[in-house]
Amino acid sequence: MTHLDAGTEVDPGHPLPAPVGTGGLSSAEVAERVARGQVNDVPVRSSRSVADIVRANVFTRFNAIIGVLWLIMLFVAPVQDSLFGYVILANTGIGIIQEWRAKKTLDSLAVIGEAKPTVRRDGTAVEVSTSEIVLDDLIEIGPGDKAVVDGVCVEADGLEIDESLLTGEADPVVKRPGDRVLSGSFVVAGGGAFQATKVGREAYAAQLAEEASRFTLVHSELRSGISTILKYVTWMMIPAATGLIITQLFVKENALDDSIARTVGGIVPMVPEGLVLLTSVAFAIGVIRLGRKQCLVQELPAIEGLARVDTVCLDKTGTLTEGGMDVTELRILGGNDEEYARKVLGALGESDPRPNASLQAVIDAYPDAEDWRCTESLPFSSARKYSGASFSEGDGESSTWLLGAPDVLLAPGDPALAETESLNEQGLRVLLLARTGRELDDPRVAEDAKPAALVVLEQRLRPDAADTLRYFAEQNVRAKVISGDNAVSVGAVAAKLGLEGTTVDARLLPHDKDGMAEALDEGTVFGRVTPQQKRDMVGALQAHGHTVAMTGDGVNDVLALKDADIGVSMGSGSEATRAVAQIVLLNNSFATLPSVVAEGRRVIGNITRVATLFLVKTVYSVLLAVMVVCWQVEYPFLPRHLTLLSTLTIGVPAFFLALAPNKERAKPHFVRRVMRYAIPGGVVAALATFATYLIARHHYTGEGSLDAETSVATLTLFLISMWVLAIIARPYTWWRVLLVASMGAGFLLVLVVPWLQEFFALRLVGVTMPWVAVGIAAGAAATLELVWKWVDRRFPA
Repeated sequence: MTHLDAGTEVDPGHPLPAPVGTGGLSSAEVAERVARGQVNDVPVRSSRSVADIVRANVFTRFNAIIGVLWLIMLFVAPVQDSLFGYVILANTGIGIIQEWRAKKTLDSLAVIGEAKPTVRRDGTAVEVSTSEIVLDDLIEIGPGDKAVVDGVCVEADGLEIDESLLTGEADPVVKRPGDRVLSGSFVVAGGGAFQATKVGREAYAAQLAEEASRFTLVHSELRSGISTILKYVTWMMIPAATGLIITQLFVKENALDDSIARTVGGIVPMVPEGLVLLTSVAFAIGVIRLGRKQCLVQELPAIEGLARVDTVCLDKTGTLTEGGMDVTELRILGGNDEEYARKVLGALGESDPRPNASLQAVIDAYPDAEDWRCTESLPFSSARKYSGASFSEGDGESSTWLLGAPDVLLAPGDPALAETESLNEQGLRVLLLARTGRELDDPRVAEDAKPAALVVLEQRLRPDAADTLRYFAEQNVRAKVISGDNAVSVGAVAAKLGLEGTTVDARLLPHDKDGMAEALDEGTVFGRVTPQQKRDMVGALQAHGHTVAMTGDGVNDVLALKDADIGVSMGSGSEATRAVAQIVLLNNSFATLPSVVAEGRRVIGNITRVATLFLVKTVYSVLLAVMVVCWQVEYPFLPRHLTLLSTLTIGVPAFFLALAPNKERAKPHFVRRVMRYAIPGGVVAALATFATYLIARHHYTGEGSLDAETSVATLTLFLISMWVLAIIARPYTWWRVLLVASMGAGFLLVLVVPWLQEFFALRLVGVTMPWVAVGIAAGAAATLELVWKWVDRRFPA
């Protein structure tokens, strides 16, 4: 371990802070810094405050429009014409409660999944929460650890740090005492310690990420699609509402209160107020459901994103196999002494204070040779594919050894490679122990290394991996296994899990993006992939139009996880992978992924369905307003009529439909897919309703005629809206049939119960006009069926 001393050169641009000693801060010094506010208080990535949730649900454009109209109606009309306002209050309350529940779920899971950096205080290494780190803390780091604050390196033992997520620099940077350490970078090899110089919002990564890392729905196609629709709706509303106000208040000479009520009755249904709420609630309930399965969703659109994925890239270790391994055999090469090889392996295990899974298996199998002393070490890195150490042996001899991938350390054609190949074909992992005559810091240290033994490791397959791979295959999601291990070994493991396809050595892949994408389309299993290649592979697939999910748990997966459309990390994975992933499987179960896909499909499929319901209403409301203006007649409805229709044909059924299971594969072009049904549906409903209204105006005369005209127009519009609901609810299940029938029964109840007739001002007069209304609605329903079938053929989604 190299320690900072008086002779160390320091980068003059970044002078060292006052040294705190190798034992770190004392408790008194920590308390003093906490009192001064020098604490690492950074925003929690997965959450937002209750105030933010309330603000987002209450202060919306449409709540403002409806709120003003509601206040007007409270003064000028009976309470039943103000019911729409109470519906909005209920909607807003439901939205706030569900998002608050989602926040609680996320916060509790975030605590479970939170990285706990190791700091030295009072001479002892202790784990603390990221938010408890203070200025000048001495923080220990090793492979896979992320630097959570800015600092200066104080100790380094082969410390290599990847800063590519911050600077774009692809190669790891070797750090020595006095070098700057940036928050957001992560260790790829070696270990050491650094002293915190900037904490909280002053830290480099915190400044970059503060806005981007907050709880967000911004990158969701669903949310952006709904925003686009709402923008168009606003543009349509303004001229239609203006015309309606002029017609009803100034042109028609009715009582002022009645004119205002009918004007408001025309404007309110133009607003698809429940659509945004239902989307938020669907996402929030998705988070809660996944939280129960120990799945932490760090960014909500990840639920939607995984449902759109068509290619999932899997790292073998920790995803298809469990993290641990077992040494099953030691094969001696070249007549070497087995006892001596065991001593070397024991000493190599002892030389690395932070062993990876392979080296841990070696440590478990071979105890340390106590009389051997490590004089220099080379930590393992995914780019190198080997580690090494120099020893002073008990008898005074010195030697340097390497342990790593046989096909990297051996020259092509070496006899040991054939033996390795046959072991790899059985799905076994093989490490080569080789002696080198070169120094460890020599770039050509692996050249001319003399093989001494093959260490054979057995990997433990995850019991749930085969079922999960089968699920992806059934859902037409292609699985690509991308691993740093030997290609033949990885291919054998994949075959045991039932994953068929070509096995490719990534060292032979083309370097250009198109060539790589074609090779990725043809192959299924890729071995000897470097961390940079994993990133390039993800980019090549995306360039060819694929939506890519990447799963991994090691530090070599970080770059690919960051670039993938959806990054999925295991809870036991390195701190760096958990930090960049959008989804963390805290129970380390690969089998949780189908639940995430199913949840995403439920959200997307169901919101697409219910959005059609809401937007049919918006389209027919705007068209009815336009026709009322053109014909210079009273608006046919009071607010109470449309509140009743909206509740029975949209509000209540939409809530159930939005939360129902849905296994349809998510499709792109949300806006187009919704509007291709909503526009013809709204046009048919508006024309049929207005036709009924005009016929009724000729049929009814005298006092009370307007109420009778309104009643038959309401009947027509309700029957058409029910037919739209019946189409949207397909394919039918028992509960969907019951849902549609219950809504119809609710309207029938209003028509037959006298006090409800009076409350909603709905009374069918005579026999002729009601039957005309039913006939027109039946014709409109048949037209809807034909038009929507034609739309399906003419404008396929």
